[in-house]
Amino acid sequence: MLKYFKIIALLAFGCLNAQSKKVETVYFDFDKYGLDSKQQQTILDFIAKADISKIESVQIYGYCDDRGNADYNYKLSEERVGTVRNLLTANGLNKNKIVIIEGKGRVILTDDILENVGEIRSKNRRVDLVLVQKNSFGEGLYNSFHDHHTVGDRIYLEKIYFPLGSSMLNEQSKQELDKIAKILDSNKSIEFEIIGHVCCTPSHYHDAIDRATNERKLSVNRAKSVFLYLINKNVNSLRMSYKGVGNKFPLGKGEEFDRRVEFLITKI
Repeated sequence: MLKYFKIIALLAFGCLNAQSKKVETVYFDFDKYGLDSKQQQTILDFIAKADISKIESVQIYGYCDDRGNADYNYKLSEERVGTVRNLLTANGLNKNKIVIIEGKGRVILTDDILENVGEIRSKNRRVDLVLVQKNSFGEGLYNSFHDHHTVGDRIYLEKIYFPLGSSMLNEQSKQELDKIAKILDSNKSIEFEIIGHVCCTPSHYHDAIDRATNERKLSVNRAKSVFLYLINKNVNSLRMSYKGVGNKFPLGKGEEFDRRVEFLITKI
């Protein structure tokens, strides 16, 4: 009970401060799923500084380094996630806010990593804690184009998704973009930016790796794929631009929903 009141007091204080981060990472010793006191405090401080009134959901993802077999490491990553979940709920966080609890197993090292292997492995023995804010994208978020947009509106289209690690458009996404191209043809004054997103990337990486190119610019490539497809559908390239924002804006609905693009209206 004392812990409960302690965390509530911290959360109340945190509500007076702007949230500086949406993702926090804590690290584990080799083959362990318990957290030392410093890592525990990192989590409690992170939550205390968040504006809980604006948090819609919490996601927890666990990882291991590349040593050991896959099944063992999946179990270990799940136990690490459980440690963080239990710490949060024991200190007053509403368990119903925790919507994703997932152990992802090993993080395999690529063949080109020859230096600092020990340090890289230590960074892979971790749990990422993600806070998803209500209205993460601000005012003016829509799931389709309409006739009364204003500058700053964002259009998030639920049928445009990408396979994990890929920037290739599937057939469903192409069909959706065909519809958008027709809408844009009827509204030639609209100019916009295409914004690419990724899921499942550690907070210390700015983007995910595109498996087709082996470059860490997957969110950029997803936006570019949409940009090029719309050009092929006779949408003037001068009306649009594109960029990637990595994993900064999860929707809180699950990983597949974060492998997406959005349209930001820049001119009417």
